[in-house]
Amino acid sequence: MGMRCWRRRGLAAACLVTALLLLLCAAPRALGPAFGNRALGSSWLGGERRSPLQKLYDLDQDPLAALAEVHRQRRDLLSSACSRHTRRQRLLQPEDLRHVLVDDTHGLLYCYVPKVACTNWKRVLLALSGKARGDPRAIPAHEAHAPGRLPSLADFSPAEINRRLRAYLTFLFVREPFERLASAYRNKLARPYSADFQRRYGARIVQRLRPRALPVARARGHDVRFAEFLAYLLDPRTRREEPFNEHWERAHALCHPCRLRYDVVGKFETLAEDAAFVLALAGAPDLSFPAPPRPRAAAASQDLAARLFRDISPFYQRRLFDLYKMDFLLFNYSAPSYLRLH
Repeated sequence: MGMRCWRRRGLAAACLVTALLLLLCAAPRALGPAFGNRALGSSWLGGERRSPLQKLYDLDQDPLAALAEVHRQRRDLLSSACSRHTRRQRLLQPEDLRHVLVDDTHGLLYCYVPKVACTNWKRVLLALSGKARGDPRAIPAHEAHAPGRLPSLADFSPAEINRRLRAYLTFLFVREPFERLASAYRNKLARPYSADFQRRYGARIVQRLRPRALPVARARGHDVRFAEFLAYLLDPRTRREEPFNEHWERAHALCHPCRLRYDVVGKFETLAEDAAFVLALAGAPDLSFPAPPRPRAAAASQDLAARLFRDISPFYQRRLFDLYKMDFLLFNYSAPSYLRLH
């Protein structure tokens, strides 16, 4: 039933849940006035103006039509990959939607993936929702990430979840998986300003994988090597103890793209144009998305990943690729040329 739900333009949330949270998989996406209930607080819900979702599917004669075609192709590729590579999956629970943030004012659902410009997207959503004033770039990162600042889809009742999934524009942003992984290692385990993160995860990695570690390393976890980090990810004990931290959890495990229908699949590599496209659909084309990485920074990100993986044996490269393989397949990324997979 789940894959039939995906193929219809209807709610792609593959029957999200228990008997109390059945999400009407066969129902079509509401492209007209969504429902008479105005309690969600958006003027377009009453038919006063077109929703972002309606705009997306009415772009044939619009200046944004070329970008709309790019995103249609990405949706089709994702749908095809889901059909080929996913088997019967468990039903989603409300807690699985914790990463899906809600903007009721503009009819948006955004699934955030750490290390893919999520801080800036949270800043933008705060500005869109009126919870922060002025330029999104001026919003401190700690404020953007503060718990409760932006509602999560998991916070709503089953009926309210269903309504939003049917009527709102749903989007996510993804990144080449190993570049994202290298960025997570650098920012969370190799930089001195991440002391709390290093004590929580770095110390655990050192204690498990470095038998003769110095006491200071066992306590602080401040000098974790990339090879140790990868060994920790591949160790079966890691996921038995607790889920992966969101900074290195696979994007598909955070956002469930084969169970939820995403109207826009943005990419870190085309962040500027994809962000502008979403903001135009949201009716906020004048809102400036914080500057995306410059070409030189993008090249540096690729070089970092290549440099870090250079000293990893082909055996562990293959195992790690298998761990992140679904993100490569679902989001149409090729295996990096620096890997030695054969």
